[in-house]
Amino acid sequence: MILPSVIDAIGNTPMVELSRLCARLNLNGRIVAKLDYLLPGFSKKDRAARSIIEMARADGTLAPGQTVVELTSGNMGTGLAIVCGILGHPFIAVMSAGNSVERARMMRALGAQVIIVPQAHGSKPGEVSGADLELVDAEAKRITTERNAFRADQFGHSGNPKTHETGTGPEIWAQSEGAVTAFCDFAGSGGTLAGAAKFLNRHGVRCYAVEPEGARALAGETISTPDHPIQGGGYAMSELVHMNGTALAGHLAVSGEAARECARLLARTEGIFAGYSAGANLSAAIELLRGPEEGGCIAIVMCDSGLKYLSTDLWE
Repeated sequence: MILPSVIDAIGNTPMVELSRLCARLNLNGRIVAKLDYLLPGFSKKDRAARSIIEMARADGTLAPGQTVVELTSGNMGTGLAIVCGILGHPFIAVMSAGNSVERARMMRALGAQVIIVPQAHGSKPGEVSGADLELVDAEAKRITTERNAFRADQFGHSGNPKTHETGTGPEIWAQSEGAVTAFCDFAGSGGTLAGAAKFLNRHGVRCYAVEPEGARALAGETISTPDHPIQGGGYAMSELVHMNGTALAGHLAVSGEAARECARLLARTEGIFAGYSAGANLSAAIELLRGPEEGGCIAIVMCDSGLKYLSTDLWE
């Protein structure tokens, strides 16, 4: 089948069993991985980008040819650059200087205008804190007003969790033939976790939030270490709109080092070249199989490609 555009290639990613990895670690249970790093923009955020733009065009909040603006760690921006380019909307991505340079280069290659916002005082290069994100958000709001643009608002627009409720969650359930017993995801905007959980909870699947050690705001803990290398999430934000009312079985903590080692383990053991958050998801899944979900089947998402981290310490 020949698709009418690359937008139509967003969704229905393969899911693979990490049997070699589970055997190597002597885990009692299964881990299955949804390969969303194979989407056109190399990340799961393609799903939300398509959903938000299509919904906004349908309800009239986004006019034909109107400029779109959004803050991004690079993944949402890449998805929006693709979708907006196909549908005829200029796109402006606003990103922290703490994100990897590959992301900005990819968005520019796809036709986006990329605005880089300097990091907050004391922030580390390669790590994006909640304070950094606040600066990016302020700049995105300013540009949206100045350009009379549409703000894609991945942290607030219902199209984000909706695409995972109608896409990611059902795909996981169908591809596993109902074998999945638990799902965990590293929380950025919370869209994937909230949306997938809304569907999977109805089938008795226990869902867990994954956050960085020392920055477990969703778990209600005091923030002690807001800085970490896991780009795209873990911003120590206790208020994630998408997570309101989401039923969770628990909260898991992952260190930057554990996420790094698990991303490398995925590459060496399973041939999956994914990024930091995929490593965080794997680390959490391993913890679940060694604890409350022993003997079960854990589903995780491979959130983005390892190609987006070549300039970071992930592959040193």
